[in-house]
Amino acid sequence: MDQAAGLRKMVNMETAVPSETVVKNSIQSSPIRVISVTSGKGGVGKTSITANLAVAFQKFNKKVLILDADLGLANMDIMLGINPRYTISNVLNGEKSLEEVIVETPAGFKLLPAASGMQELTELDENQRRFLLNELDAIHEDFDIILIDTSAGISSNVMYFNFAAMERLVVLTNEPTSLTDAYALIKVLTNTYNQKRFKILINLVHDGNEADRIFRSLSIAADKYLQSPSLDYLGWIPYDKMLPKAIRRQKPLMNTHPNSPASKSIMSLAERILFKEDDINFEGDIKFFWRRLLNC
Repeated sequence: MDQAAGLRKMVNMETAVPSETVVKNSIQSSPIRVISVTSGKGGVGKTSITANLAVAFQKFNKKVLILDADLGLANMDIMLGINPRYTISNVLNGEKSLEEVIVETPAGFKLLPAASGMQELTELDENQRRFLLNELDAIHEDFDIILIDTSAGISSNVMYFNFAAMERLVVLTNEPTSLTDAYALIKVLTNTYNQKRFKILINLVHDGNEADRIFRSLSIAADKYLQSPSLDYLGWIPYDKMLPKAIRRQKPLMNTHPNSPASKSIMSLAERILFKEDDINFEGDIKFFWRRLLNC
């Protein structure tokens, strides 16, 4: 059995997994969106993009939860200047419920924090993944958007969270290694996990021409060597000298410098994600919150 088939079959539930048609119809009437923010390479600004997108979505009156899915090397809490008492590790070992671990951040959105320095969490086993899927599905609070900040690379955890998200936002920069690793991430998700649709964001560039060149390089390689994945180019975020200052203050740039170039671009990005007329493709797989999608 391949890894993707194993993930599809790992959830042992009383109700059968909904068909692709049923779930697609449910998604159209449900406000919830589960978006993984991911990258092939570390250091591309993925966690910062996630935090600032959460702030931007709130400006559109959306209730947002960030799931820090870098389970062994968490840093979302550090970026936000908080020190959670409990983390997802307390949920996985049965000490706390998910609702007891979720915290409200100073930025206003909520966070499911991960643990740092716990090697055993870097590779969740099948039972832990099943348990987490069910725990997330049972959350009673009405979130509109769940942002999953994955770790970088192509580990089994990264694949799992990307596989279980409804949408995938791949972040890359103008570095050869970033481009190569983003392609590798898309290749594994396409060929092994049969995921065909990806949103692409170019970060830390100087202008649109630079960003366009990066996207074209990725698109040409994907068209030539992969099984025709759909790459939806969402644009670019400029390098912003205010960003390091916001990071040092442990606050999202959208809060410290809302009128900076990067903040304005992130606001536009949030608007494109929310209002662009593009069907959410369920691709027939197990996803987070599928029960809620089915019952809405």
